[in-house]
Amino acid sequence: MLNKSLISYLFVQILIFPCAVLATEVSIDRQRELLHLIQHDCGSCHGMTLKGGLGAPLTTEKLQDKSHESLSSIIMNGVEGTPMPPWKDILNEKEIAWVVKQLKTGLSDGN
Repeated sequence: MLNKSLISYLFVQILIFPCAVLATEVSIDRQRELLHLIQHDCGSCHGMTLKGGLGAPLTTEKLQDKSHESLSSIIMNGVEGTPMPPWKDILNEKEIAWVVKQLKTGLSDGN
């Protein structure tokens, strides 16, 4: 019989692994463009260091308890009644998954 920790581990892998796979399918050139977008477009509201401003902080510490799915939904659909716009017309699901991964693990240089 499977114990609870093994079941929990498998459940997390099933939820997170697809995001990791999608996140790796973004070209290096597009990754650089997305980093620029995070630093400048996201940074214009969330602070240039992403530590907060008009928008909430987007630091790894503040995002650790947020699921990939909830963050992806916020980026894709925006937040009604706030300045957070939807990005679904600009970013595809793979790109959003990559952005979420970067925000949750720390920004890389796109390499």
